[in-house]
Amino acid sequence: MRLLLTTLNAKYIHINLAIRLLYQLNKDREGLMWREFTIKESQDEVADFCKDFDVVAFSCYIWNITQTLEVAQKIKRLNPSVKILLGGPEVSYDWLDVIAHESVDFIITGEGEIPFRAFLDAYPNIENIPNLVRKEGTNVSYTEGSTTFDLQEYTGIMPYADDDPETLKNKVAYIETSRGCPYKCEFCLASLDNKMRYLPNADLKAILLFLMKNGRVIKFLDRTFNIKRDFTLDIFNFILDNYRPDNVFQFEITADILHPEIIKFIQERVPKGLFRFEIGIQTVNQKANLEVSRKQNFEKTKNIVLQLKDHVEMHLDLIVGLALDYWDDIKYSFEEVFKLYPPELQLGFLKFLKGTPVRHKHEQHGFVFDPNPPYQIIESNYLSRAELHQIEILENALEIYWNKKRTPHTLRYVTDSKNSDGKRYSIFDFLIGLGNAFVAQKEFHKYTLKDVFHIISEFVKDKYPEDKVLQDLIAIDYFSFNKIKPQLLFVEEVSRAEKFQLLNRLKLNHNKYSFIVFNIGFDFSLFEKNGTVELGDYTMIVQYDGQNKPVIQTFSIVYHSNHEVV
Repeated sequence: MRLLLTTLNAKYIHINLAIRLLYQLNKDREGLMWREFTIKESQDEVADFCKDFDVVAFSCYIWNITQTLEVAQKIKRLNPSVKILLGGPEVSYDWLDVIAHESVDFIITGEGEIPFRAFLDAYPNIENIPNLVRKEGTNVSYTEGSTTFDLQEYTGIMPYADDDPETLKNKVAYIETSRGCPYKCEFCLASLDNKMRYLPNADLKAILLFLMKNGRVIKFLDRTFNIKRDFTLDIFNFILDNYRPDNVFQFEITADILHPEIIKFIQERVPKGLFRFEIGIQTVNQKANLEVSRKQNFEKTKNIVLQLKDHVEMHLDLIVGLALDYWDDIKYSFEEVFKLYPPELQLGFLKFLKGTPVRHKHEQHGFVFDPNPPYQIIESNYLSRAELHQIEILENALEIYWNKKRTPHTLRYVTDSKNSDGKRYSIFDFLIGLGNAFVAQKEFHKYTLKDVFHIISEFVKDKYPEDKVLQDLIAIDYFSFNKIKPQLLFVEEVSRAEKFQLLNRLKLNHNKYSFIVFNIGFDFSLFEKNGTVELGDYTMIVQYDGQNKPVIQTFSIVYHSNHEVV
């Protein structure tokens, strides 16, 4: 039998660990091969590569199931005798509609190691393989069984043994140290396996060492990496002993249980930029948390984030659409989390994944969700379609202006400051208004950098005409985002004579660097330091070398009536 293990990754930079593990466990089998594709590749070309195998086994997820079924259909058209085997989280639950697809012959549910090995051993006589769905004509049969794999069998297994090391440098390399999750969040598939199991420690370190040597970004797949203090510290120590300067390590952690020893270790020993933490906050609303069996102490989480923000890059997640989370609750959660100023804040929408309790109980809360992947919420008893649409607009504005780091100073000011009536601005309302202004002029996925700043400038002039600091900050963000001196927009530069008089007085090399010099109405240096807005007459100098981020300096400068600098 010639069998191909394959998948369609979302992007070229992604790697599928599952097919590598299955291949390495069974690589002694004659005719077994593996290869990755992406969802953007020509489906005809993918199908043409697959058509000469006896069995093609696809690893399936919400982001590739639609394209996988399309490719499977094309394979069958080229060679009807090819058998299609599917596995992975997207086909492990509620699989009747998938097996009914005319191109699908077999499905492995749950963990794949035991059923896949049995399939290889027995094919084509596969009647009694545990957790295998099989179809003969219109007859579907399923043999349910226990397929919990002993992870100690991964002793001596190197999943990347057959990768060209050169290809790993430009990809995200994945490593799995454990399976299971102690928590029971009802929107997450990990909640279905509450038994924690760990892979062999020596082999984990061998894999990690290989990835550190040959890769750059290394992402740990564990749902909660910091469950065990000693294990976490052991891996962190191993990384610090062996990492290369351009390595980056990503972990998904539960912040409110992060042990004090781990916090101290990070603060004292971990170089800035080496670690990235993904922290799922989801909601600050405790009623909503409890409704999905989720435990979280936001004050503890907040405290941990603040303690580590100068040491670890943070990626914080919120979920829109949970039961009992109304518009005002979402607004409150968003504003409280935004005040932590994470480098990236992901505003996701509740998805009703197959197998999860929220999907099974969706009628209790009036949930309506898209029947097609990724099964995203459409409406509920708590949020209307119109409200969800407005939050989607906010999400796009958040991505364009905050996550892509285009207007960080502007958005920090909005979050911290008050208007002329003494009322605090709302970053939630600001981003919704900005998002609506944006979509009125451009598509969220089709715009130029100039569009980004032009739209926010016009929006602020229209909605906040009295706030000159806000308008100045847009200009500052615009000039500081570019590495090469950009077109002069949003401000008037000082006269040429004043500019060069100032540069010469400050002994700045205008032959080597490019400069923009303009006046602003507050002390930007003080604002950047602690968020304080001190009004006054200040001059800003932005210096460009064409390769690095510009250097910004602010001065309190007085001019004579003849415009000479005092």
